[in-house]
Amino acid sequence: MDTPKYKRVILKISGEALAGKAGVGLDQDVISAICEQIKVISEMGVEVGIVVGGGNFWRGRTGKNKGMDQTRADHMGMLATVINALALCDSLESKNVPVRVQTAIEMRQIAEPYIRGKAVNHLGKSRVVIFGCGSGNPFFSTDTAAALRAAEIEADIILLAKKVDAVYDSDPNINPNAVRYENLSYIDILNSRLQVMDSTATSLCMDNNIPILVFGLDDPTNIVKAVKGEKIGTMVKDN
Repeated sequence: MDTPKYKRVILKISGEALAGKAGVGLDQDVISAICEQIKVISEMGVEVGIVVGGGNFWRGRTGKNKGMDQTRADHMGMLATVINALALCDSLESKNVPVRVQTAIEMRQIAEPYIRGKAVNHLGKSRVVIFGCGSGNPFFSTDTAAALRAAEIEADIILLAKKVDAVYDSDPNINPNAVRYENLSYIDILNSRLQVMDSTATSLCMDNNIPILVFGLDDPTNIVKAVKGEKIGTMVKDN
């Protein structure tokens, strides 16, 4: 079996990725395909933490833009991430992958509360840990939660699975001449306001020297390629 480049990773999956072509809700075939690749990297010996978004059900900024209180709208978004976390958990368990769900907001009947020590212990026992509810705080994105959890568990890298296959200077779906980047620094992301992670998440990664690999999830095998260190997507780190 191939030797992975990274020992411990945070895999950030957007909610939209779990919805497939429909864009909303859950596509079980898509989820199964993603979880099959998570199983592969887990069996390679990689310790896998997952932070999942909730945009396939609800985004906090959607409510804010319609006049809702932002704190309440963000809390709704956190609950949406739990639906996705449980869907991933169920699919992984069906493939005989040991997994735990931890949530930043306590809901003990369905998940463990997030405790860093327990999360690290699970990872050390080859259990996949899925982190729900973002950071548990309003006004912060799940990208920031991914950066925070990566720092807390001392992950080697954040694998940022997106709809596009890399970072571009503009939307490649709109601009056919969009420039694709293979390598960027954190400062490049911040100064150019590139749509990779929000500025809070990027700054947290920069302060803690956590590399970010941005790649497309249209081909779920990219998860394995990323862990093996193959040249895909865009690498963000200090130059």
